[in-house]
Amino acid sequence: MKQFGRHRRQFFRIVAIDKSKARDGDVLEVLGTYDPALKDKESRVILRPARIKHWISKGAKASSHVAIFLKKYMEKFEKAEAQPTG
Repeated sequence: MKQFGRHRRQFFRIVAIDKSKARDGDVLEVLGTYDPALKDKESRVILRPARIKHWISKGAKASSHVAIFLKKYMEKFEKAEAQPTG
């Protein structure tokens, strides 16, 4: 997770980063967001399940915090992604 925002108003991007790079270094791809300040708990986390699965299949490992988000929210976003819009 890469931290953004300002003092007392943090915002995080869930990203794929090369393990040899710093946490706030160059990003390979943005895989989602986490905004802890939102009142609605369901809309705090936004994930891109197809891209997350792609990176995991390439050998990427989730950090402990991101693993919790994946366990809790991945199914919800997979269902939303599978539903056709229109």
